[in-house]
Amino acid sequence: MSYVLALHNYFLNKKYVASYSLLLLISSFIFSPNILAHEVRPSYLELIQKSENTYNVLWKVPAKGNLHLALYLQFADDVKNMSEPVEYFSDGAYIKRWDIYHPSALINTKIKIQGLQFTFTEALVRIEHLDGSVQISRLMPEQPTVLIEASPTSLQVAKTYTGLGIKHILIGIDHLLFLVCLILIAGTPKRILITVTGFTLAHSLTLALSSLNFVTLRVGPVEAVIALSIVFLATEIVKGKRDSLTWKYPISVSSSFGLLHGFGFSAVLKEIGLPETELVTGLLFFNVGVEIGQLIFIGMVLFVFSLAQKTTLSWPQHSMKITGYAVGSVSVFWLIQRLNVF
Repeated sequence: MSYVLALHNYFLNKKYVASYSLLLLISSFIFSPNILAHEVRPSYLELIQKSENTYNVLWKVPAKGNLHLALYLQFADDVKNMSEPVEYFSDGAYIKRWDIYHPSALINTKIKIQGLQFTFTEALVRIEHLDGSVQISRLMPEQPTVLIEASPTSLQVAKTYTGLGIKHILIGIDHLLFLVCLILIAGTPKRILITVTGFTLAHSLTLALSSLNFVTLRVGPVEAVIALSIVFLATEIVKGKRDSLTWKYPISVSSSFGLLHGFGFSAVLKEIGLPETELVTGLLFFNVGVEIGQLIFIGMVLFVFSLAQKTTLSWPQHSMKITGYAVGSVSVFWLIQRLNVF
C-alpha cells in the first residue's frame, strides 16, 4: 500500500500533474465496472397494442442466475390480465410475457416500476400503439412512473431520443477510447477538429443507412471490428509518430472506422426502436444526442491538454506508450470476447 501511495505522490509532482490527470481520466474508463463497453443493464418494458383495448406486455429485468432485481410493474386498478404470464430466464435477464386489457387502451393512465427508487439503474419503456406511433420513456430512480399518451409529439420524441443518444455515447467505453486515440494522434486543435468531423460524418451516414434498413450487417462482427479499430490506433500510438498514413492524415482512419462505429450505434437504436410516425425525428435527434455526448467527452480530454499548456507542464517519459498499451490491452480483451460470441 505504501508503494502505491509513493507512486501516486510521485506523479502528483507539479511536473507531471497534467499528464497524470489524463491517465486517470483514461483509466477511469478502462478499469470501471462497466468493462464490457455496452453493458448498460437497464430494465425494459414493452407494450404493443394488439387491438383497441389489449396490449402484449414484455417485461425484462437484469438477472444473475435465477435471481433478478426486485422490480415490479404497477398498472392502473382497472387493468386486467387476459392471459397467464409466461416467465423464464434468458441471457442474464428475467423475462415475463402476458396480455392485458384496459377499457381506454391505457391512454392517460400511469405505469409505475416498484422498487426502481431503491436502485442505481434505470428502465426503458417502449409503447407501440395501433396507429404505429411509439412512445419511448426513460424511467429513473427519482422518477419511476410513466404517463401513457395517445401519441407523442415531435418535441417529446426529440427530447427522449436526444437523451438516449447522449447516454449511449457516454457509456460506450469502446467509442470513447477510440476518440481518445484519435485525439492523441491528431495532436493540434485544427487536426483534432478535422479528424473528429470525419468520424462524425462517417458514423452518421451508416447510422442512418442501417437504422432505415438500407444496409444491414450482423452486430457480432461489427462489434468485433470496432474493438479491432481501437487495437489498431493503440498500436499506432505505441509505435510513435512517424511517416505513416495514420499520423499524416488521421481523418482517413477516423472516417474509415467511423463507418463501422455507425453500425454499432444503429444496433442500439434498433433495439430501442424508432417511432413510425416520427421516424426522421427520432433518428435525427438520436444522432444529435450522440454528437452532444461526443463533444462533452472531447471537451473533458481537451481541458486536460489545455491545463498542461497553460501551466507549461510536460508529459512524463513514455506516457503516450503507456496509454497505448493500456487502451490496446482492454481492446484486445474486447476483441477476443466478441469473437467468441459468433
